Amino acid sequence: MLVERILLIGKHGQVGWELRRTLAPLAHVLAVDLPEIDLAEPAQAKRFVLEAKPQIIVNAAAYTAVDKAESEPDLAMRINGVAPGALAEAAKQLGALLVHYSTDYVYDGTKTEPYTETDTPNPLNVYGRTKLAGDLAVQDTGCMHLIFRVCWVYSTRGKSFMRTIMQLARQQETLRVVADQIGCPTWARLIAEATALALKHVLANGDPRAFTGLYHMATVGATSWHGFAEAIVKRMPPTERKCTSVVPITTAEYPTPAKRPAYSVLSCRKLAKTFGITLPHWTEALELATES
Repeated sequence: MLVERILLIGKHGQVGWELRRTLAPLAHVLAVDLPEIDLAEPAQAKRFVLEAKPQIIVNAAAYTAVDKAESEPDLAMRINGVAPGALAEAAKQLGALLVHYSTDYVYDGTKTEPYTETDTPNPLNVYGRTKLAGDLAVQDTGCMHLIFRVCWVYSTRGKSFMRTIMQLARQQETLRVVADQIGCPTWARLIAEATALALKHVLANGDPRAFTGLYHMATVGATSWHGFAEAIVKRMPPTERKCTSVVPITTAEYPTPAKRPAYSVLSCRKLAKTFGITLPHWTEALELATES
């Protein structure tokens, strides 16, 4: 597969911003976001892709405001559910490969061991339902695709859990953080690097159809939001933080409009077996992120 142009959608997002760098060695990257392309207008987004004529489409854009989605289900569905299908239709027409990102929130959290790609999704909130609709829409077109299901994404820039905790730790002596939701905190840069490695593997091994499918992509190990927050605070120099205590609380003590899965740890064995890619332990990833 000869690749001259990669279309990256969502260049301003956590993962999209990192992808601009990691995809650059593979081909010319046309990186776009609002206002050039608007996934809330799926037909317009499809036309944009068809006119751009890329060989690879990487969709790193999504409606990610989990709680706000409860009051904006139609908008969330257009962006997360309908638009990916439109992008996939364009990919099929062009004979292009579509890379799309899914979420651990498609699962209901009732398992006590890591979720695999064959587990049946059962989302608890609007965000999860719309993202699952997007996954299915992509698969239903029959286009060449890689769907990477990621977990608890954070970054060192923009709005992210890590930056929020660091900001609060500079202002407050005590932080109260939910301790009964378990997942895999995953640095956006690692997702971008793993994506580039997977694409390099696909391009070096011939027909992308042989790799079409759904893959989990997350760090090794698991923790709670409280454990993650505590690790973030501990890595801050004492002179830069006011916080001296991170207190564990229950989900019931911190009610939100959207219900979250209590356990959404992802098994990434398929990613390792297919592409030879294994992300580091979440604590190592956090160390790398805070030192970057």
